[in-house]
Order: sequence, then C-alpha cells, then structure tokens
Amino acid sequence: MFSNLDWVIVSIYIAGIVAIGLFYSRKKESSDEYFLASRNTGWFVIGAALFASNIGSEHLVGLAGTGANSGLPTVQFEILASLILLILGWFFVPYYLASKISTTPEFLEKRFSPFARYYLSIISIFAYVITKIAVTVMAGGIVFETLMGIDFWVGALIIILLTGIYTILGGLKAVVYTETIQTFVLIFGSIVVLIFGLNELGGWNNMVEIAPVDFMSVWRPSDHPEFPWTGIIFGAPILGIWYWCTDQNIVQRVLSAKNIHEARRGTIFAGFLKITPLFLFVMPGIIAYCLNQEGVLQLENSDQALPVLVQTLLPSGLRGLVAAGLLAALMSSLASVFNSSSTLVTLDIYKKFKPHSSEKELVFVGQVSTAILVVLGLLSIQLIEGGFFGGTLFVKIQAIQGLISPPIAAVFLLGIFNKRVNNQGALASLGVGFVLGMMRFFLLIFEPQEGTILHLLVSINFLHYAAYLFLVCTVVLIGVSYLTPPPDESQTKGLTYDPSQNNTKKSFEEETQDKTDKILSGLVVLAVVAVWVIFR
Repeated sequence: MFSNLDWVIVSIYIAGIVAIGLFYSRKKESSDEYFLASRNTGWFVIGAALFASNIGSEHLVGLAGTGANSGLPTVQFEILASLILLILGWFFVPYYLASKISTTPEFLEKRFSPFARYYLSIISIFAYVITKIAVTVMAGGIVFETLMGIDFWVGALIIILLTGIYTILGGLKAVVYTETIQTFVLIFGSIVVLIFGLNELGGWNNMVEIAPVDFMSVWRPSDHPEFPWTGIIFGAPILGIWYWCTDQNIVQRVLSAKNIHEARRGTIFAGFLKITPLFLFVMPGIIAYCLNQEGVLQLENSDQALPVLVQTLLPSGLRGLVAAGLLAALMSSLASVFNSSSTLVTLDIYKKFKPHSSEKELVFVGQVSTAILVVLGLLSIQLIEGGFFGGTLFVKIQAIQGLISPPIAAVFLLGIFNKRVNNQGALASLGVGFVLGMMRFFLLIFEPQEGTILHLLVSINFLHYAAYLFLVCTVVLIGVSYLTPPPDESQTKGLTYDPSQNNTKKSFEEETQDKTDKILSGLVVLAVVAVWVIFR
C-alpha cells in the first residue's frame, strides 16, 4: 500500500500545481489573456501542451487497459495523430491564425453562418462532458481506488475539485504551463514503470514469448470487432481530423501561439511526442497481461493494468512519484477541457447574446461555467460506467467520438478546401450527421432486439460507422451546396485554400523556417512508417 513517503510526494506535487494556478490568477484582466494566454506562447510549450492535454484518462488508464486486453492495435490512434498534427500545422493553422479567431466555432461562423457556430459549440460542450470530463474523473477514481486504497467517489471528487480550482483561478496560462511540467513528469513516470515491468518479466524477449502472437502487431483483420484495419485506415483519420484539427480543446493551444511558425513547429513537436505512447502507455499494459499470466500480479479488469503495475512493482517513494505523474496527466487533461469548454460557453454563446460585456464579466462567466462543468462531469459518470459503448475506457471514448466527429470533420475539410460549399450545404450536412449519430447513440443505450434492422445498425464496428457517416455527410454537403447559390466572397476570402497565396514573397528567415519545418515533418512521417513496418 501507499507509504507515508508516497503520500508526502503526491501532496507536495499537487500543492505545487495548485500554487501555479494561484500564481497566474494574480493578473488575468482580459478575456484574451484568460482564454488564450495573450497569444504569446512559443512552440515548445505549445507542443508539450498539445501532448499533455490529450494524455488523459483514455491514455493513462485506457491505453494500458487495451494493451492488457488486446495488445498493440490501439497504438494506431496515437501514430495516426502524429500525421494529423502535421495536417493541423500545415493546412489548418494558417487559416485559423489569419482569421484571428478565438474559437473553432467562430471560424465556422465566418465561413458559413452563426447557426454553424452554435451547433459546434453545443456539440463540443456535450462531447467534453461525456467523453472527456466524465471519463477522466472516472479514471482518477480508478487510480485512487486501485493505487491508494481510497474510495472511488472520494478520489473522483478530489481530482475534479483540485483541477477545477486552479483552472478557474488561472485560465489558459495556468493550464499550458502546468501541462508543460506535467508532460515531463508523466514521461519520466511511464519510463520507470516500463523499465521495472520489463525487468520483472526478464526482458523484452520474454514478454514477446508470453504474450499472444497477435499482441505485438498493430494490424488486425477487417472483421476484428474493435480495431479492423479497414476501420483504422478509413474511420480513425476522421476521428483524428475532428479531434486534432477542429476541436477547441486542442486548437486553443495553437491559437495562443506568437505566430504561424511557432504554431506549426509546436504541432510538429507534438507529432514526435505522439510516437511515445507506444512505449509509455501500451507496452506497460502488455507487461501487466504477461505478469498476470505468470501469477506475479492479479488483474480484476484490464483498466486496472497501470495502477496495479505501479502498486505491485515500484518501491516506496518511486511509487509516490509515478502516482504523481498519473494524477498529473489526469489533472492536465481535465484542466484543458475545463478551460476550453468555458471558452466556448463564454465567447461563443454568452458574448453573442451580450456583445458589450466587460472583460472582467467575461472572465467571471468563464469561471462560473467551469464550476458548472465540474458538477455535470460528476453526474455523467454513471452513463460512462455502463456497458453501452464497449469494454475498456479507450473503446468507450472512441466509440462516442465516432458518432459526433464525421459531420464536423466533413464541414471543416470541405469548408477550407472547396470554395463552392455553402451555408445551406453545411447546415444540411450537420443536421443529417447529428440525426444519424444520435440515433446510434440511443440505440447503443437501449439495445434493440437481435435480428432487427436497428440491431444491425448498432452491430456495425464504430470505426466503420464513422467512415460511412462521413461519406454520407460529405455527399449531402456537396450535393446541397451545388444545388444552391455559391457563398459570398466574404465567406471564402482568406478562409479557404487559395493556390495563389503560395506565391507570396517570403523573407530569407521565413524560407529557412519553412525548410526546417518540412524536414522535421518528413522525419515524423518516417517514424510513423517505421512503427507500421516494425510492428506489422
């Protein structure tokens, strides 16, 4: 069990993180500073913040859990993220920064209409509460219960209240700088678990021998119930485009950049970091499976893999440090979602109805909305705990994201790369996508009778369903757009891809930065290909 030394280390760490929030609460007079860190963030902090804000419950607990349950196929979501982060940096960021938006729904308003903005804001807030806040708090409860012997709900309350405090007080600046610290604490802790686990197993070769043959492959057959290769190729990128290129929780980090070069390089740095979960999070899950087979430890369920490893293998003191790393990532992910959600509530909803609100009023509304989200997150845990959306935490969150991401990904992608798509097409696509997504959502909850058409609808793999839904939304978007008048020039100029923009004369420094970024991006691509080949 946890020793006194472990408790001291965890307490000091958490107190330090909250202190940072208090430090940044001293000066946050403007909404731009509170929500976007004064748009003055460098590439290193952006990259670390992108990585840390993504490393939440589905990574700490979920990836290790799926590693213990099925091996390496979940790594595909991580390495695909490396490629999609490059798409964010090279193709989306230029239009986001040029349009001087504060939120991604604001971009949809400029490109299409206010309704498109409201739709994305509301759907994003719903998604944050269900797929991020509730799942992250649930994972925190699992860590406290398994590792520290504290009741699940007490642990959940501790994690959500402490995170809520420093997020409410400090805003995005507190979030991005604590994320940077927590990224390295997390990486250190995960490396320690990996080393101790492999040592207990007797090395890499023993792990490969004990684990089932298919555990060490990232590819699965097309009829695999969770991660078919067809779903990975055609469905997973859709979830990735939505999450990494349009989701406020992620894009808010690049919107805080000093300039386009810092933003792009931050996405490239994050692309490199996203290769590491293969070793940091999934491999420990496989190690836990092997140790369970050898009788060294006991797993009641796969989602306990990582905390059980820490509890069983690490000595006192080091156990507390790694536990601090686990809690760091949970708090980091939760804080970023709190801040992004409150940004949407304040700037996309409240300010639209009260456009003359003072800066202090906007900051106050952001703080109140964060407090409300804390409560909603706790209330929605019961839904996620049910078996509606699959077994492990990681599958649950991906399954829900697969229902909401296709129409949003279609509207953003075609909105930027096709000048002809218009507001009517966007609204039709979002409407059709919402109906088909929510229909499956409720069918998963109420479980239709086997043999019926409705049961067939829910039996489709979630990644395949995302691909089908994206195709339908794309056809609707293009079809309706071309049957109705084209958009005004004000809705496309500077907001859509224009080849002539590439002919703009650049300074020597800009040319050098672009060349360096292209080389670094190429290295990210090579790293992804290497993983695909080595673990084929």
